[in-house]
Amino acid sequence: MTLTELKYIVAVARERHFGKAAEACYVSQPTLSVAVKKLEEELDVKLFERSANEVTVTHLGEEIVRQAQSVLEQASAIKEMAKRGKDPLAGPLTLGIIYTIGPYLLPDLVRQMISHTPQMPLMLQENFTVKLLEMLRTGEIDCAILAEPFPDAGLAIAPLYDEPFLAVVPANHPLAAQTQVTTEQLKQETMLLLGSGHCFRDHVLEVCPEFARFSTNAEGIRRSFEGSSLETIKHMVAAGMGVTLVPRLSVPKEALALKPRRKRDEDPYVKYLPFEGDPPKRRVVLAWRRSFTRYEAIAALRNAIYACELPGVQRLS
Repeated sequence: MTLTELKYIVAVARERHFGKAAEACYVSQPTLSVAVKKLEEELDVKLFERSANEVTVTHLGEEIVRQAQSVLEQASAIKEMAKRGKDPLAGPLTLGIIYTIGPYLLPDLVRQMISHTPQMPLMLQENFTVKLLEMLRTGEIDCAILAEPFPDAGLAIAPLYDEPFLAVVPANHPLAAQTQVTTEQLKQETMLLLGSGHCFRDHVLEVCPEFARFSTNAEGIRRSFEGSSLETIKHMVAAGMGVTLVPRLSVPKEALALKPRRKRDEDPYVKYLPFEGDPPKRRVVLAWRRSFTRYEAIAALRNAIYACELPGVQRLS
């Protein structure tokens, strides 16, 4: 057996789909399928039950996949040791990041990394929290920027910052005349949510739990809708479909400028409102495997994050 074959069976177990597993491994589906079948024949066991619509892992297959994950992690640790012996800052650092942080942090972060550690380019993987945790365990990525809470996976964690949420309402909405908003006021509105899988959806539902399930008002109109990204939801707000919550870094700088704004700088369609009192917020952290030995690389990444402009958030150390 080879490490490549172990990587393939871990991917199939994670994706429950040969095509998606092949895509995640950057190979063709026939290549992956032949390798998995070859490993099954070598072990003389059936790892997966195949049907027209899904792939399931056999009971013995689950044990073998767990061991394969461990082997891949150990193999990755050997490579990391070799790199560290030469120069821990030499060579790429593979960074995972969730969808609701990536678009707003990465532009500045990439510039900081190029400026301070050009010999360590970032290889970026944007995905859902659960997928990034799995990729950390299997060694597919070195570290990840996530928002708490998430399942304890035995990872090393370093807090980065606490990020408050703001409400977004249509510019012609009665709430737009206010300077602040309360959670009680939002409970009366149609709430726009991210789709399932986004941890920020769960954060919003903690603030407004009554939207945990789609509900209807007295006229039979659905009280909540879903969008695929924060930017899509902002456009839905602008169209008058409802209100939503967003993290502070996703708010355009000019929307909350401290100095007086020119009229043409203001968004004519939406208004961002801070919460009255102590606002809801999320804690953003950097996570990595405890077996990851490029400590200097993690430190350099943290320093680059702290060097970024992080308006409105509370930096942690």
